[in-house]
Amino acid sequence: MKKSVTIFILVAILITFSAAMYYLYQKNAEDPVVYETENPSRQSIVKKTVATGSILPLEEVLIKPNISGVIEEVYVEGGDYVKTGDLIAKIKVVPNLNALNDAKNAIEDAKITLNDQQRNYTRQQKLFDKGVISQADLDRAQVTYDQAKQAYSAANKRYDIVLTGTTRGLSNAANTLIRSTVSGMVLEVPVEVGNQVIESNNFNEGTTIAAIADVDKMIFEGKVDESEVGKIREDLPLEITVGALEDQVFAAVLDYIAPKGKEENGAIQFEIKGTLSKQEEVFIRAGLSANASIILDRADSVLAIKEALVQFDPETKEPYVEVMVSDQQFERRELELGVSDGIYVEVKSGLQEEDAIKVWNALADEETGV
Repeated sequence: MKKSVTIFILVAILITFSAAMYYLYQKNAEDPVVYETENPSRQSIVKKTVATGSILPLEEVLIKPNISGVIEEVYVEGGDYVKTGDLIAKIKVVPNLNALNDAKNAIEDAKITLNDQQRNYTRQQKLFDKGVISQADLDRAQVTYDQAKQAYSAANKRYDIVLTGTTRGLSNAANTLIRSTVSGMVLEVPVEVGNQVIESNNFNEGTTIAAIADVDKMIFEGKVDESEVGKIREDLPLEITVGALEDQVFAAVLDYIAPKGKEENGAIQFEIKGTLSKQEEVFIRAGLSANASIILDRADSVLAIKEALVQFDPETKEPYVEVMVSDQQFERRELELGVSDGIYVEVKSGLQEEDAIKVWNALADEETGV
């Protein structure tokens, strides 16, 4: 019995020893861990945030009529350049029957008064010739007669204005002739001949005849999320890209950030505006959608490394990397970092261009998926 136990123990020891030797053999047969390295490089790093929006004129003027009626003629179309005072359209007045009837009755009343004053003046003239009345009495009759003639003429002109919108001697000032109030390009003419238009007054916005703007003064108008608005400030440079104009980047300056945000789709958005630099060679059409890269910070041609290479001390939270000092031997280097664009980060101190930085295997595995 004791002999069997002894044999069993010896066999167990032999098996354990054999397994240990096999494990050590396998470990020695494995390739040693080899860390890859990367060198710092010279990069231009731009820290930015992006806003979406569109290109609009700085000032867009809507031309509206001062009288209601029907468009009789249109003299311009989108894309035309006009100057202040240029004729845009002509309106044919559709008279109001009550106003027309009142104007017609006013003519009849003025005519009755005129005939009465004419008879009175003739009578006074005869009395003056006989020496019955004085020159002053004749002069008063003359003035009253002249006033009656003026009233009759005014009643006729008012009738013409109610009927046609103009009258003889006032054709250039007639409000049936719609003229441009500014110089610029006609962006659109939303009316056609035969369309009825409504006058602009205190109670009605009126019908837009044309939209005019100076296309040499364009702005970017967009929105940024509340999470980004704290990072931006006025006078920051913008880089505008327009989807319809490939490979074109336009410079602008951020000059307006809305003091109050608006909720859109569950998120608070803040309106921003940036004035574009004047374009000599490229024509930017109003209303084009665009993206604006707001340049928060920039570092040109600086020593930089990939952010993925940077480690942080678990206690001090200070950044560092491991630099190779001999074959697969590394030492820790503390870093002073600068501008980052999320991929590369500026290294202000702690590294030289010739330094080889350790690439962690775990990180490499994550990137390659191996």
